[in-house]
Amino acid sequence: MPVYNEADTVGCVLDAVREHFSGEIVVIDDGSTDKTPMVLAQRNDVAVVHLDHNCGYGCALRIGFDVARELGVSHVVTMDCDGQHEPAHIPEFLAGVQGGTDIVSGSRYLPASGTVGTAPADRQEINARITEEINRVTGWSLTDAFCGFKAYRLQALAGLSLTESGYAMPLELWARAWHHGLKVEEIAVERIYCDRDRSFGVALDDPEKRYAYYMEVWRKALESR
Repeated sequence: MPVYNEADTVGCVLDAVREHFSGEIVVIDDGSTDKTPMVLAQRNDVAVVHLDHNCGYGCALRIGFDVARELGVSHVVTMDCDGQHEPAHIPEFLAGVQGGTDIVSGSRYLPASGTVGTAPADRQEINARITEEINRVTGWSLTDAFCGFKAYRLQALAGLSLTESGYAMPLELWARAWHHGLKVEEIAVERIYCDRDRSFGVALDDPEKRYAYYMEVWRKALESR
């Protein structure tokens, strides 16, 4: 679980995760500057890795994968700590990867996906455009390119050589997964928006700049194997 300045939500989210999952919980604190480290210090049921600076969403995920390998686990679930993801779905995600799927990805846009709150229009539009591009290239039928609620078979990730540190890491993941012939499926999850004003960083808060960044990472990942 990557976390950055989520002091108000991380405790409740971890409590909810523990209700549905009895295994190892790893939190990557990506250089939080609020009270997140203090909240995490009060927990004795999670393993916490504190980074001394903010290295980015993709970087935090990659570090989490490395920690999971060191722990000797074979499957991992990733989710956000801001309340966007409903932990009750964790058993369903795990069942998918334990059944032979390499990547099980949550989708907020399947018919069975519920909605809580309203997503910013630019996020929905960019997600739709990027998802369409991924499907055009791969022949897949994804409906949600960016949902962070996923489960992975760690062995399947071993050869992907992921390097992207920012929010575009999922696009590198999809390109490499396609190159390596990984088995991918989606399951419906709720579309929950708790913070419509969340920043992607000053430059990427501009929708067109964010879209251009995503497409650049996607194209580079397609070109490199």
